Amino acid sequence: MKNDSSEHSVVALIPARSGSKRIPDKNIKILGEHPLISYSIKAAKESSIFKKIICVTDSNLYKDIAEYYGAEVPILRPRSISGDFSPDIDWVKWILSYLEESGLSFDAYSILRPTSPFRNALTIRRAWKEFIESQPSHSLRAIQKCKEHPGKMWDIKGNKIYPILEGKIDGTPYHSSQYSALPEIYVQNASLEFSWTKVPFKYNSISGDLITPFISKDYEGFDINLLEDWIIADHYLDKGTVSLPSFEEKPYKINN
Repeated sequence: MKNDSSEHSVVALIPARSGSKRIPDKNIKILGEHPLISYSIKAAKESSIFKKIICVTDSNLYKDIAEYYGAEVPILRPRSISGDFSPDIDWVKWILSYLEESGLSFDAYSILRPTSPFRNALTIRRAWKEFIESQPSHSLRAIQKCKEHPGKMWDIKGNKIYPILEGKIDGTPYHSSQYSALPEIYVQNASLEFSWTKVPFKYNSISGDLITPFISKDYEGFDINLLEDWIIADHYLDKGTVSLPSFEEKPYKINN
């Protein structure tokens, strides 16, 4: 697939903070033979979209691993924007400003989160093509059809529950209707985002207002956040349902 990145300067941003609570050191935990973060770096390199691949991390260990697999870590992310509740906009504006001050300006950026190991180079190229063809647009975000429909979700107020999403189908409330009858609703996943670099500063948002949907296929949007996700990913790999790329590099040895 031909890409149009020659007309634009694009940077890949791979966020990898070290403070994961649900799966400690999730971003460098070994999946297959390599640390989880390596697969996002590999996909970014093979996509041929990016002028630079930057890992945004607060950890020297993560920095060493990211650089081993071919990413750059020009500066460590400050602890003040690396907490459990730190929003993406903080670190995105911080790293883009740092790169600009260092003489590295880009037209667009992509966020490639390490927790999506089955998103590959072809996924990234397809997303970039769709983003360029969707202009005018502030950003593109990966989404997938939701498995748990908000029409069957509830809010607790006092000792009663109330539906999050009001609606009826032929008189039957959404919460009592079959899933297949409910309106199609999509949920974002963590596989990728594209945006113009001016957007975070103009809108104080990584996405802006005009967002192009990128509908993930198959396992592109599979996201590892919980231990059960890791178990499922291992199962998929064991059964050959999904595959991971091979590397020229030998697996990075993490000293525990």
